[in-house]
Amino acid sequence: MIKFNNVTKYYSGGIVALDNINIHIEKGEFVFIVGQSGAGKSTFVKMLLKEEPPTKGEIIIDDMKINDLHRRRVPHLRRKMGVVFQDFRLLPKKTVYENVAYSMEIIGAKPKEVRKRVPLILSMVGLSNRANVYPDQLSGGEQQRVSMARAMINNPTLLIADEPTGNLDPETSWEIMRLLKQFNRNGTTVVMATHDQNIVDAMKMRVIQLENGKIIRDQVKGGY
Repeated sequence: MIKFNNVTKYYSGGIVALDNINIHIEKGEFVFIVGQSGAGKSTFVKMLLKEEPPTKGEIIIDDMKINDLHRRRVPHLRRKMGVVFQDFRLLPKKTVYENVAYSMEIIGAKPKEVRKRVPLILSMVGLSNRANVYPDQLSGGEQQRVSMARAMINNPTLLIADEPTGNLDPETSWEIMRLLKQFNRNGTTVVMATHDQNIVDAMKMRVIQLENGKIIRDQVKGGY
């Protein structure tokens, strides 16, 4: 599903963000990426999204080598992915329904399919009764559930969650984790960067720990 083969990333000024990283994530896994600020988590996520190229090494996602992927092919790669961010990134002038539908519309889904699929995913995340309200009328937890519905609406094979509980209270954070676990049980590979020790310790999933751009631990059923 995901392979990082000897991946190194330098930034200007001699900063080493990732140093000879080797990772293999199988289809259907749930993996936490942990580490202190500056450890390399954000760079790792940006590389998965092809927002940053590696300086050295090879990245493969779904049998697609993405190092040299032409710009025109990047949207095709990202259609395989759903992404959930800490700051939600919803469109403020669109309703909940419209935010989620937009992810289908930009890949050319037919209106009939949009009308069928969006209510189903909103029901799955518990927002059927909030379809016609705007993001600023929602709580933080509700906004993140909209973000998750938007990420999953096109049935991606990979869900990337970048600090998805970072702005949420503990109870709401667990609601989000239950949804992520549900998507994972349905076959979606989940890669989640997080600082949340309680969640990592409780869930006992695979944990990859970064420090100064290096992998210092890769543990099955690990803790923070």
